[in-house]
Amino acid sequence: MDTIRHLGDGTTLGSTGEIHFGWVLEGRAIQDIWIRPRRPAPSIMYGTTLRIFDPGIGGWHIIRSDPLNQDYSRQIGRAEGKDIVQIGDDSRGLKTRWRFTEITADSFHWIGEEISSESDPWQITYEHFARRTNS
Repeated sequence: MDTIRHLGDGTTLGSTGEIHFGWVLEGRAIQDIWIRPRRPAPSIMYGTTLRIFDPGIGGWHIIRSDPLNQDYSRQIGRAEGKDIVQIGDDSRGLKTRWRFTEITADSFHWIGEEISSESDPWQITYEHFARRTNS
């Protein structure tokens, strides 16, 4: 994946990374591992997300953990048109929204956003442009 980090002053930083997705818990959940930058460089982000579908709410319970940075979040995810939108709170107490857009069989665009209070608009913090590889 190619990553763009949007800083508060309007500048951006680019990096690369990798994501591994798979079914776990006998097909009851999806787990992914996010690593940035791409190995073998030392990681600055190494996290995992577990997504478990709940038919009672018609959505996914999402639990994310990045022990390297002590960053944790919980969200609820649902389909919105052609996108998947996840909304919740992170370990800093900020409201977060992660959107998977432009989804194809081999790629997606992930947009991470946050707001610090209900009166603030969503601010893009990260974008990931992921594509399937054979490696």
